[in-house]
Amino acid sequence: MAEPCKIPAAMVAESVERSYVLKIDGYSRVKGLLKNGKFVASTPFSVGGHNWTVKYYPNGCPKYCDDFISLYVHHESAGAKEVKAKLTLNVLDKNGNPVPSYTRTTPVNTFSKKAPTCGYYDFIPKDELEGSAHLRGDCLTIRCDVTVMKEIEEAMVPPSDLHRHLGDLLKSNDAADMTFQVDGQRYSAHRCVVAARSSVFKAELLGAMEESSGSTIVIRDMEADVFESLLHFIYTDSVPPALDVVMAGHLLVAADRYNIGRLKVICEEKLCSHIDSNMVATSLALAEQHGFRRLKEACLQFLASPSNLEAMMTSDGYEHLKSSCPAVLKELIARIIPAEFTSAKDIIMTMWK
Repeated sequence: MAEPCKIPAAMVAESVERSYVLKIDGYSRVKGLLKNGKFVASTPFSVGGHNWTVKYYPNGCPKYCDDFISLYVHHESAGAKEVKAKLTLNVLDKNGNPVPSYTRTTPVNTFSKKAPTCGYYDFIPKDELEGSAHLRGDCLTIRCDVTVMKEIEEAMVPPSDLHRHLGDLLKSNDAADMTFQVDGQRYSAHRCVVAARSSVFKAELLGAMEESSGSTIVIRDMEADVFESLLHFIYTDSVPPALDVVMAGHLLVAADRYNIGRLKVICEEKLCSHIDSNMVATSLALAEQHGFRRLKEACLQFLASPSNLEAMMTSDGYEHLKSSCPAVLKELIARIIPAEFTSAKDIIMTMWK
C-alpha cells in the first residue's frame, strides 16, 4: 500500500537532515478504504538519533473536514528527550522534483512526549490534487524532509584573566621602561600601564612635566609598602584579601593623590565598615583633611552614641583630631546637643574658638 524510499542523511554544521519518500500506490483504493481520521503510517526512519514516521490521512485527520489530505510527522523515540526539528513536506512531480504549490514548511518545532506530532491537517485539497497532473496512474508521491537541530553546548566564557597577566608582567619586570624610587626602595614598572590607570601619573609620565623625560620617578611622602600595594592595584585592579584598616587608610590617601577612583571606593568602604572607638578619631581626621565625605559621615554617626564618644576621647587619635581638625569637633557637638539647648551650644562653640 505504501512504498518507502530512503535517502541517506546529510550532516551539516548545526543540524542533521534526512528525507523520506512515501509512495501511495492505488490512491483511489486507499481513499475508499480509510475513513476520516484513519491513516497510513510509513515504516520508522531515523534522523539525528531519533525515530520518525509519516502519517498519511487520505480523508483528513479527526476533528477536521474530509476535503483535505492531512499529513503529519510523528516522533517515535519513546522516552527520548525533547528534540527540535523542522519539516518540509512536498508532493513530487513526475521527475521527482518538489511541486512548489504543494510544498509546506514548518518552523522549528519542539517534539516531546506530550507533543510528538507536527504537520498539516489541510496539506492538499483533494479535489485540487485529483484534477492535477501530479496524481499519475492513481499514484501519489510525497517527500518529507526532516531537519533535526543539534543541541550545541554553550561555550562557557572564562572570567577575564587580564589582571593575572599584568600582575605577572609586574613581577617579571619584562619590558619595564621606568623605575619608581620610594623610601629607599626601587620598583620597575611600565610607563604606559601606569599612565593608563592614573590621570596624575599620565600627566607626569606622558605630559610636559619634568618627570616625563626621565626613567626614574621619585615618590616622596609615602612608605614603600604603601606604594608597593598601590602599584599592585594599578596592575591587577585588586587589593590584598587581608587588607587591614591601617593600610586601607594609607592606600586611601595614595589613591586620592593619584586619582585612582576604584581604589578610593574600596579603601573608604573598608574604613567605613571597620569603625570602632580606637580608630574613629584617626579615620575622622583623615576624612576631614582629605574630603572623604562618606567616611566622615560614618564616623559622625558612630560618635552620635555617648558611649562611643566617651571611648573615642580616651583613644590615641583623639589629641591629633582635636589639634588638627577642631572644626569637625564643633560639627560633632552641634549634632549631638539637642536643638533646644541653643544657649549651651553657643557657649561650647565659643570655647572652641
